[in-house]
Amino acid sequence: MRDHPRLPTSPGFWRSPLRGPWFTSVLGLVLLAGITVLFVTGLVSYAAYNPGLSRVNDTTPDKGILGFYLFAWPTGPVWLYRFTQGVHVTLGITLVPVLLAKLWSVVPRLFTLPPARSLAHALERISLLLLVGGGLFEFTTGVLNVQLDYVFPGSFYPLHFYGAWVFFAAFLAHAVLKTPAAVRNVRRRAREERVREGRVREGQVQEERVRAEGDLVSPRPDPPTVSRRGALALVGGGSLLLFLTTAGQSLGGPFRRTALLAPHGGADPGGPNGFQINKTAAYAGIGAAETGEEAWRLVVTGRTGTVRLARAQLLRMPLHSSSLPIACVEGWSTADQWWRGVRLRHLAALVGYDGDPPDVFVESLQRHGAFRHAALRANQVADPRSLLALYVNGEDLSPDHGYPARIIVPAAPGVLNTKWVARLTFGDL
Repeated sequence: MRDHPRLPTSPGFWRSPLRGPWFTSVLGLVLLAGITVLFVTGLVSYAAYNPGLSRVNDTTPDKGILGFYLFAWPTGPVWLYRFTQGVHVTLGITLVPVLLAKLWSVVPRLFTLPPARSLAHALERISLLLLVGGGLFEFTTGVLNVQLDYVFPGSFYPLHFYGAWVFFAAFLAHAVLKTPAAVRNVRRRAREERVREGRVREGQVQEERVRAEGDLVSPRPDPPTVSRRGALALVGGGSLLLFLTTAGQSLGGPFRRTALLAPHGGADPGGPNGFQINKTAAYAGIGAAETGEEAWRLVVTGRTGTVRLARAQLLRMPLHSSSLPIACVEGWSTADQWWRGVRLRHLAALVGYDGDPPDVFVESLQRHGAFRHAALRANQVADPRSLLALYVNGEDLSPDHGYPARIIVPAAPGVLNTKWVARLTFGDL
C-alpha cells in the first residue's frame, strides 16, 4: 500500500517539483513570526474585556490557569484596542495564503506509513495533527467571526480562546523541534548560491542537500512550470492582496474604501451619525416606546441609594466632550468621533462616590444577546474622557448609535461601550 503510485501513502503520488525543504522552511519561518504576533495580540484582546472584573465580561469562566496573565486594561492611548485588534485581524487574514501553502508543502508527511515508528514518532504525529487541526480551526473561526457569519456551534469567544491555547501549544512544540532545521535549510540555499559563484565546495553542499530533502522532494517530480521563488511570490502576492482589501476597515477614514473583503468596508454612510455599527436598534428590539422622553429614565445606584434621571435632567448637568474611536473585535474601527455627555465619575458622585469612583455595572435596554450587560473598571470610570454620551458630532445620538444615552470609554472594545443604557450600578465588582 505504501508504494502503490495511486495512493497518497506512496511518495510517488506527490509529483509537484515545488515541494522541498527550502520552500517549506521559508513559509515556516514567516508563520513562526506571524503566529506569535497573532497569539500575543489575541491574549491582549481578551485582556481588554477585563474578564477578571466580573462574570458578565468573562466569556470563559472556567479558564483556570489560562488567565494567569490578565491585567487591568488601561484607558490610554485611546487608539490602543483599535491598534492591537486591527493588527490581530488584519495579520490573521493576511497569513491565510501562507498557512495554506505551508500545509500544501508538507501534506505528503500526513500520509506517511507506518503511522508511528516509535513512541517519539507517535507523539510527533499527534502534535502534528493538533497543529494542523488547530491552525485550520483558529483561522476558520476567526475569518467567520470577522465576516459576522456564526455558523460554528457555540459561542465564538470560548471556542477561539481555548482553541488558541491548544493550537499554540502544538505550534510552540513544533517550532522548538523544527526551527533549527528550517534555518539550516534557508542557509543551505544561500550556500548553493555561493557554490555557483565558486566560493563553497560543491560536494559539501550536496551532502547537506541529501540530509535535508528527506520525504518532501518527490522521487519522480513532474516538469516544473514555475520556480519555487515564483511560487513564493505568488503566495506573497495573495497575502498582499488580502492585506490591501482588509486593512482599511481598521485604518478608517478614506482607507475604508479599500476594505472590499470586510463587512465594514466601503465609505461611511455620511452625516453626524454616519459611522459604522454592528447592531441596529431594530435588531436589538429597541423602540421609541422605551426611549421616548416620558418613558426613559436612567437609574443610577450606589453607596447612598438610587437616583432616577430623565434625559432632560442629564442635559442640565455639566457636559463634557471627548474625541474617541470605536473599535470592535471583528477588527473594524471608526475614525475619532466627537462625543458629548456626562462624565461617568460625576454620575458616581451622585450616589456617594465623591472621591475615587469604583467599578460600574452597566445594563442596557436590550433584553437579549451578548454584552447587553457590561462591567467597567474603576480606572475606566475615573478617566475624564469616559462619558455617558448624549450627543455625537454635534447632534443627538441616533437610535442605532444608542439614543437616548450610551457609554463611551477610551481604548475599550466596542461591546463595552454599551448602547441604550438603562441602569448604572456603582460599587466594587
